Amino acid sequence: MQIGVIADVHANRPALEAVLEAMGPVDRLLCAGDIVGYNPYPAWCVDRVQESMICVQGNHDRLVDAPEPYRSNRMAYAGLCYAQEQLREKQLRWLDSLPEERTLFDGAIRMVHSHPVNRDQYVRPAQFSSLEPHLGSEAVLILGHTHMQHTERVGETLICNPGSVGQPRDSDPRAGFAVINTDDFSVTTHRVAYDIDRVQNAIKAAGLPSETGDRLESGR
Repeated sequence: MQIGVIADVHANRPALEAVLEAMGPVDRLLCAGDIVGYNPYPAWCVDRVQESMICVQGNHDRLVDAPEPYRSNRMAYAGLCYAQEQLREKQLRWLDSLPEERTLFDGAIRMVHSHPVNRDQYVRPAQFSSLEPHLGSEAVLILGHTHMQHTERVGETLICNPGSVGQPRDSDPRAGFAVINTDDFSVTTHRVAYDIDRVQNAIKAAGLPSETGDRLESGR
């Protein structure tokens, strides 16, 4: 079985479209959270994820209806306020209902958005080994939040951050995703280019901060 894995879509429709096209047919699709925030396509992205993916809740998904904690972060706050305006009540309720963790495939895959124990804590690639005390019997632990694509085996568990679809921060502007093969629970990571100009134009039209679009060019 082939399992497609994405994270940190952040309302970037062109990036999500490019990822799904490049990924091709898979048996299941998993999303490690943060569907909304920053970029100008929150409603479309929520609908696309909801219709076909198993998802956990990211911090932006959790706070879209109460964005005050991000007021000091101009780009994040503006993106959440915009999402709040654009999303229908049904979409907001769905985001609010998402669990923070899922265990799938008879416990073989565990998925969270950030740290598996300390909510909203970043786990950067160099810190993957620190998760060993928090691992169980899962073959694969999926997480996101840092927007940095990385896969590493820690003990008996393969930890995978598929990278960010909508706002990479590892100096590669291409959208990231991963595919899990359940025959041996191996993971392959992938990158795909997308139409950044289209997103930047939509950011401008929506009145979102220009920096939100500028950072997409450098993957920062």
